[in-house]
Amino acid sequence: MLAWLGTEDPLPDPARAWQVPNGLLAASAQLSVARLLEAYRRGIFPWYTSGQPVLWWSPDPRMVLHLPELRVSRSLRKTLRTAQREARWRVTLDVGFDRVMRECAAPRAGQDGTWITEDIRAGYGALHRLGFAHSVEVWNDERLVGGLYGVSIGRMFYGESMFAREPDASKAALVALARMLEAHDFSVIDCQQSTRHLASLGAREIPRAAFLERVDELVRQPAPDWRTMRIALPHA
Repeated sequence: MLAWLGTEDPLPDPARAWQVPNGLLAASAQLSVARLLEAYRRGIFPWYTSGQPVLWWSPDPRMVLHLPELRVSRSLRKTLRTAQREARWRVTLDVGFDRVMRECAAPRAGQDGTWITEDIRAGYGALHRLGFAHSVEVWNDERLVGGLYGVSIGRMFYGESMFAREPDASKAALVALARMLEAHDFSVIDCQQSTRHLASLGAREIPRAAFLERVDELVRQPAPDWRTMRIALPHA
């Protein structure tokens, strides 16, 4: 039986997660900031749609991007060189968190709905105001054409969602983020579940036990001051 969490109940051990569907661990009625921070510190994340309770997940294996393994394809390098030469894009950090979340929640081809519900937006917006959630924005003049958002605790970054309104704009955001994080002694981005898109950028699956061991180490490290961090359009 799936664990149902009351307000004061701790999240279960991720080893108790179901194998089918992979990683489903528990359910709850509410999505609080305290619960979100507890979850991320333990390698657990929420994923559900409107009309469902809050569902908590810890899949095995786990998709991660080790920053030294970031793969920039030839076509992406060409796009980045063109953007540099033409001064077409600029990249910012934490300038439009709410806008990035709204864009990530927008309908996409082949999808009936979105898991980024109003409750999700409210919860992560609160994390952002507390300094735990961050966004990367890619701009063409004043038009937001790509971006991503995620959660950071200590020296661990958890990617949540990304979007693009121009080809490769979301990839440019990810490369810019990865290079900034690496410069501040981060080593890995959690990608949660396997996709071909993430695999093309160098992400790979690792056993949940190895992932949780890494998380436990990295969330205990002192966090950088995100207010002083600088991000830029990556060079090809």
